[in-house]
Amino acid sequence: MGTALRVFVEQSDLVRGRELTVLVLGDDTTGVEQRLAAVDVSAPGLNVHVASGGTDVRLSVALKAVGAVRVPVLGFFDAEHAPGPDSIAALAAGKPAEILLVLPAGTDVGSRRAALRAAGFPLVAAVELASGEEPGELLIFATGLGKSLEGFKETLWAVDEFAGVRYRDPGDPERHLIDISLNPHPGPLRRELLAHLAETGSATVTELRNFALTETVYRAADATRVLQTLLGSGVVGRDPEQGRLGGDVIIRPL
Repeated sequence: MGTALRVFVEQSDLVRGRELTVLVLGDDTTGVEQRLAAVDVSAPGLNVHVASGGTDVRLSVALKAVGAVRVPVLGFFDAEHAPGPDSIAALAAGKPAEILLVLPAGTDVGSRRAALRAAGFPLVAAVELASGEEPGELLIFATGLGKSLEGFKETLWAVDEFAGVRYRDPGDPERHLIDISLNPHPGPLRRELLAHLAETGSATVTELRNFALTETVYRAADATRVLQTLLGSGVVGRDPEQGRLGGDVIIRPL
């Protein structure tokens, strides 16, 4: 948290004329308050509030108290347990609203996706942060804006490749470790697209791009490249058979 606030302070010229409110909640925020005491948070437009007592109990009230109603809201949870429905519902009132979760290894991604979508976050992406064969922490991003999800994916693959971590797609049955790269290894995406086509029978290019964006660690553009490879190798077919690979082209397994 201290590092993030230092960035906001140092880059305050980027938010000149706007207000940024940081609300920190937790069962015990003593350690957080001590770290924040060492940070100069006097930048114009930056307001920091810290409160103990549990997130689910206090988040809705705290958001209203700081005026975070019908304004852009980003909720970040770094916890041993996923946030409860009250916390998710409180954040969903933001216009727009987005959530970033860091959850323990082994968390059921499917149930998390379902809960977030039911609460008003239709676009949900997840990635496993791994350093070896053992399961790693899960990073989940939820939003209602396609451009925000695309931005998250672009940032994901622009991370320093020497950061000491690799990715794993939670939906990949082979649990393939993926090196961080602007052009990531397409193997897991290939398998997931083929499995999806086997289940649905066919799908448009737009639907498959959206599937890659929301159900895998990959970007929509990665899906287009993989589809071109699959078509070139004769693994899938297309209707119509000729012409540009536009969004309305139907892809079917062969």
